[in-house]
This record gives sequence, structure tokens and C-alpha cells, in this order.
Amino acid sequence: MTSRVWKKHAMLLVFVLPALVFYAAFTLAPAFGGMWYSLTDWNGLNPSYGFVGLSNYAEAMGDRYFLKSLWFTVKFVLFMLVLQNLLAILLAVLVESLGRGKVWFRTIFFMPNMLSLIIGGFMWMFIFTRVFPYLAEKTGWMLLDQSWIGDPRYSFFAILALSLWGGVGYLMVIYIAALQGVPKPLKEAAAIDGAGAFHIFRHVTLPMIYPALTIGVFLTLNNSFKVFDSVYALTGGGPGRTTQVIAINIYEEAFSFSNRYGYASAKAMILFGIVLIITIIQLAIMKRREVRA
Repeated sequence: MTSRVWKKHAMLLVFVLPALVFYAAFTLAPAFGGMWYSLTDWNGLNPSYGFVGLSNYAEAMGDRYFLKSLWFTVKFVLFMLVLQNLLAILLAVLVESLGRGKVWFRTIFFMPNMLSLIIGGFMWMFIFTRVFPYLAEKTGWMLLDQSWIGDPRYSFFAILALSLWGGVGYLMVIYIAALQGVPKPLKEAAAIDGAGAFHIFRHVTLPMIYPALTIGVFLTLNNSFKVFDSVYALTGGGPGRTTQVIAINIYEEAFSFSNRYGYASAKAMILFGIVLIITIIQLAIMKRREVRA
């Protein structure tokens, strides 16, 4: 390596080093620490703890509350995966088809992403407990007059509505950027050949924005598996743990019930493994489809 190349790499390292130090201190170190603590019986308070090996993992696999929260999280991820990306694409297409008002609509749909979902949760709790009953009384639409927070049959859909409200706008911006990169001559040529709007989108636009779809699915999977704030703010995992997601189960195990920090770390490592495996499979499949498209 020549002196000039070495100096160039050294200069790049100097610029990257502050961010790398913070990343190592606040992300890598806690992650590796969590791996170690998952093999111990540490309660998060005492300086001493014992090594228990894989017993925390074995216990987690037989923990019915953890398994129920895992199933609820998987159900939530599946709904979010379909609905969030579908709505984001539809909004992106509709906004891009507008004339002068497209900038305002982009801002309006993106604004919920700028708010904390904790705040959004309180806003939607007011809507579910005050606004919907009032509208049901005034309009006679008794479907709105339900116990959206306290009834397990409806609380899942309340969480879903809050999460979609908070996340669709971000994906919409990604899809808008992808749509703007689709060459207009391709769509015009398809229209001249007699293709309708749906067929143009299906056979021209969609294959061209497939890389953005890969990113959208990736973000939805990761964010939905790690969902915490929207569920915690709206239902707290209730009623009776019926809406408890994995992140809340881990949080309660570590900080609320028995302060079993090592056991909670084992659950967190299981969640990490699930997300890692699913993400690798998703990226491998969709990257292959990108090439074909």
C-alpha cells in the first residue's frame, strides 16, 4: 500500500472513528453483554451472579406466556407486512398522480412518523374511548361503539390501526422515490400498446420498484417484530396479556415481575435469532426476484 493510499484510509478512519466509538459503546457492547448475561442468573441488581448455561433458553421454550406473546407477535407481523406495504404503495401511487397538491399530501401522510408512538398511543386511546362512542351515538354506527382497548376481540385491530398510522408514511416516501425513478417512456410505450393502468403498474412499474419493495418488507419485518411503544402505550399488553408482544414480555421479565435480567436476555437472544433468520431468508428470496424483475 502506497503512502498516499495509506493516508487516505487513515483520514477516512479518523472521520469514522467517533461514530464507531459510540456505536461500539452503545450498540455492540450491550449486544455482546446480553449474550453473556443470557447464560447467567443475574437479576440486574446484584454484582454477583451464577453461570447457568442454556437453562434460560430451555425455560423460555416452555414458558407459555412467552410462546403466546411470540404467536401474537407473528400474527401482528403478518398483518403489518401485507397492510403496511400495500397501503404505502397505494398512497405513493395516489400522491404521485396528483398535481399541485402532492407536496402537501406527502407532508400530511408523513407527519405521524415524526411523532413518538407513545404520544400517538394516547391520541388513539382518546379516539377509541371518546371519539368513536360519540360518533356511534350521533350516527347510529354501533360498530364504532366497542371496547377497542379492553376487549381482546378488538384490541388487536386497535394496535394495528395505531401502528399503520405511524408507519405507512415512512414507507410511502420510499415508494414515492422509487416511482419517480421509473422511466416515463416505458409507461408511455405500454400505454401505446394498449395496456391499461393496472397492467402498466403490474408489468412495468412494479418490477422497476422491486428494490424499494425489498427495503419496505425488510423494514416492516424488523420494526414489527420489535414493536413495543405502540402496544405499551395503547393496551400495555392487556387485557390479561392477550395483546402482549415479545418486547413487552421481555421488558416485564427484566424490570416488572421478578427482575430476571439473565432470563430476559435469553428471550431477547431468541428474538434476535428469529429476526435474523427470517431477514436473511427474506433478503435472499427478494434479491433473487429483483434480478428476475
